[in-house]
Amino acid sequence: MMAFIMHACAKKLGVPKPLHCSLLFVAFLAIASVPARAGDASVTHAKIVLSEEGYVLNADFSFDLNQKLIDALEHGVALYFVTELRVERPRWYWFDKLIVHRQLEYRLAYHAMTRSYRLNIGSLHRNFDSLADAVHTMERIRNLYVAPPGTFNTNDKYEVTLRFFHNTALLPKPFQLSALSNGKWDLGTGWIKWLFTSEMANSEGAAAAQPEEKLSGDAAQREMVTKE
Repeated sequence: MMAFIMHACAKKLGVPKPLHCSLLFVAFLAIASVPARAGDASVTHAKIVLSEEGYVLNADFSFDLNQKLIDALEHGVALYFVTELRVERPRWYWFDKLIVHRQLEYRLAYHAMTRSYRLNIGSLHRNFDSLADAVHTMERIRNLYVAPPGTFNTNDKYEVTLRFFHNTALLPKPFQLSALSNGKWDLGTGWIKWLFTSEMANSEGAAAAQPEEKLSGDAAQREMVTKE
């Protein structure tokens, strides 16, 4: 549609063909560069701590399923969600080094015969009488394994990125096509970033990451870099 409008305007104004093509290309880039908008979800708490087994993530999310997702669920369409965590070591001379990449996958389905909701978390599953209880379980992560002890060097700083999102790629094909043009299928926090050191994980009093906080000097784990 944009290309047609640009073509019509260029023709009417007598724009030379090479310049016309350049305008079309710029218009295409402008459209392609618009970032995908995540749905109404947020990270309210996030922290990496050291346990007996190794480094683990504790996090809390806040979100509600919109009516589009609820209707799909109650009509037999399973919904898939993902919590994704990345830990990288910044390198000024090259790309950042990926140290840890973890994903926790959820599958939420409604069973009409029993009027219950079944939530699969990895290889485990649990049934709920209400949708609210199932959603609340996804909103809270405790002791998600991140890495073994000794993974993070004492003198290094690491950038942690975390997000939660609805994975529309696992919807049935007709719904995948609908999701491409209908933003109501979208639900996600976007990437939340903060700096982390091993000393922060070792400190029992270290504060947790909080959204919208800004990095400043030797940041504590609570200090957020950015939210994309």
